[in-house]
Amino acid sequence: MLKNKPLLRFLILFASFLPLLAFAHGISEADRLSMLSGGYVRYIGLGASHMLTGYDHLLFLFGVVFFLTTFKEVAKFVTVFTIGHAITLIFATFFKITWNYYLIDAIIAISVIYKGFDNHGGFQKYFDMKSPSLLWAVFGFGLLHGFGLSTRLQQLPLGDDNTSILLRILSFNLGVEIGQIAALTVMVGLLAFWRHRPSFKRFSFAANLALVYAGVFLLLMQLHGYLHDSDPNGFKFPAQEHMHLHQDMDVEKSIQTDREKL
Repeated sequence: MLKNKPLLRFLILFASFLPLLAFAHGISEADRLSMLSGGYVRYIGLGASHMLTGYDHLLFLFGVVFFLTTFKEVAKFVTVFTIGHAITLIFATFFKITWNYYLIDAIIAISVIYKGFDNHGGFQKYFDMKSPSLLWAVFGFGLLHGFGLSTRLQQLPLGDDNTSILLRILSFNLGVEIGQIAALTVMVGLLAFWRHRPSFKRFSFAANLALVYAGVFLLLMQLHGYLHDSDPNGFKFPAQEHMHLHQDMDVEKSIQTDREKL
């Protein structure tokens, strides 16, 4: 049982915002329209904002840097991740290689579960083996994360001229790197500050367990989205009724909460 009540409240608050972040992670219609007349700077801005709202990418990176204590270690693993996602982002977008983004994001969610499990010493505890090479794991997952970014970028009007297309892709990728550096600066700074506090051990356990739970939640959410996207009427009832059921459940939950307060 967690004794650190402020930390517990933080984790609950973070989990409550995950559904909102999920909607922020896509390419909105406003973004698409702005890109029609936008220059390369707009693609840089969109790449940065997309990374900063990319909850799955940030959770994975948080897991990667969690136990890294030196600048050299952080730089090494972040560089490998950057090379991985830049390769697939650039080449998959340029050659129009794509897949269902719900399924890609579902696999990215598995990368979050993997990192939380690894940080908990899961391979040693449950499989009596050493963890697989972190460097190769980060590179492989970097390729996957870049493919996820590519599926989003391909939703934008990139033009018909190959040179312009490539420059827009590179601009978006540059923005992603800027957003990644900004997020990592905050993460590494907070971890470095907290690492020397007595509560870090409890925080470490709770944070990495939260990574696993967040990854499972994101995996289920993306699979749910995939089912709606691929076969909206394939449920036991039509998609519209399915949406109403979710709304009714929210109303019933609100009523139950009000009753408990009385």
